[in-house]
Amino acid sequence: MDDNPDFDNKEIKEEKNGLDLRKTNPSKSVDMEEQIECTSISNENQDNRPSTTTRLYKRRWVMVFLFSCYSLCNAFQWIQYGIINNIFMKFYNVDSFTIDWMSMVYMLTYIPFIWPVSWLLDKKGLRLIALMATAINCLGTWIKVASVRSNLFWVTMLGQFASSLSQVFILGMPSRLASVWFGSEEVSTACSIGVFGNQLGIAIGFLVPPILVPNVDNIEELAYHISIMFYITAGVATMIFILVVFMFQEKPEIPPTLAQVQARSIPPEDYSYMASILRLLRNLPFMLLVISYGLNVGCFYAVSTLLNRMIIEHYPGEELNAGRIGLTIVIAGMVGSLICGIWLDKTKTYKQTTLAVYLLSFVGMVVYAFTLNLGHLWVVFVTSGALGFFMTGYLPLGFEFAVELTFPECEGTSSGLLNCSAQIFGIIFTIGQGKIIEHFGTFAGNIFLCVFLLMGTIMTAFIKSDLRRQKANHLAETQAESKQAGISPPDTLKEVKV
Repeated sequence: MDDNPDFDNKEIKEEKNGLDLRKTNPSKSVDMEEQIECTSISNENQDNRPSTTTRLYKRRWVMVFLFSCYSLCNAFQWIQYGIINNIFMKFYNVDSFTIDWMSMVYMLTYIPFIWPVSWLLDKKGLRLIALMATAINCLGTWIKVASVRSNLFWVTMLGQFASSLSQVFILGMPSRLASVWFGSEEVSTACSIGVFGNQLGIAIGFLVPPILVPNVDNIEELAYHISIMFYITAGVATMIFILVVFMFQEKPEIPPTLAQVQARSIPPEDYSYMASILRLLRNLPFMLLVISYGLNVGCFYAVSTLLNRMIIEHYPGEELNAGRIGLTIVIAGMVGSLICGIWLDKTKTYKQTTLAVYLLSFVGMVVYAFTLNLGHLWVVFVTSGALGFFMTGYLPLGFEFAVELTFPECEGTSSGLLNCSAQIFGIIFTIGQGKIIEHFGTFAGNIFLCVFLLMGTIMTAFIKSDLRRQKANHLAETQAESKQAGISPPDTLKEVKV
């Protein structure tokens, strides 16, 4: 294949300022179609500095595609109960709050398990985490297949718990996967594609369950429709697990960026997971981002979980349109995510973009709150789309801004803290907004979320934009250029004007 390790051991093509250098016999040639994309800088390792040879492999797109697929499958299951809340209430003979927990269990499970999973990601790498995520997710889907009887709610809850445990191995991966496999000019786009898979899964979760499981009164017919949905999910999860087993790789042999070269040069014995956590907790800009990210994404979780209840209250019998409105929110967010990722790669304006999108998320929530009860579904579709474009478009911005603020700490650890905050606020907001809707109506519940989005916007404005990963890349480039020019290269970031 185009990134065969045997090829890497035979020949490395290095290009800098038009030079073509060969590490092996230059008489050997490789067919152009078999060559990989390559970007590299040569720096002789005479002063114990890490080599600055970098390379981009075409296989990186396969890695991010596989990740997006299993993230999609898992995210679909998060919302598949909540979007047809009233139907599952009838089938299992439970109350609305119990069905809400089918979504909230994803948030609750994440909080205690993210710490050991982050440690595992640091120590064992991407492949083991991917295998565990897909295996547990596959197990959860088949448990649900066995739960399609009205007296087996505990079994379907067990299956959902397994799916929620799988999510712990997924949510923190996009930024780590992007950093390990992608170049500095495409890392934000790659992270957005990783988040894109999760959002697409939520979108399908909004759209498909209302179609596959109609609101019928006959319990046996209802069981048949639910079993069809569960079997399809299990089949897809099994196929993805097999693909990951045979195709997902740990990392490229040669790192894609100078920042990754530096990160790989740190000896494993010099790294302490607990010390990393403590450094992150003392990083004030990052902690402000953790809280503001949690407020934004927690609001999204609450709106998604309670969407069926809010739509049905104002538009009775519109379960199918409730799913379509959820689909609109997420599809718009997917577009927002990709646009924001491409924008970041082009401009590197992390704080400015994050603040602008956060502010517009707040504005979108205010407009949604004031238009939900107007009696016109088309208005709800429009305002929901605007809300989704900015609120879910914010997700990859938070991941990438966190990596910049915390480099060279492990991307999985910083992402884990962001997601942990989001799960905590998601549970608080879902329960709080649910109770407010129950006693005071949907308008009061949505204003409740608006208040916290405003707080998050203010916090984001106070985050200091310390782009450490960009500085590390610039430092490595300066060292390589200084070496080639025959002058003493700078040793630290402080010696480099960024």
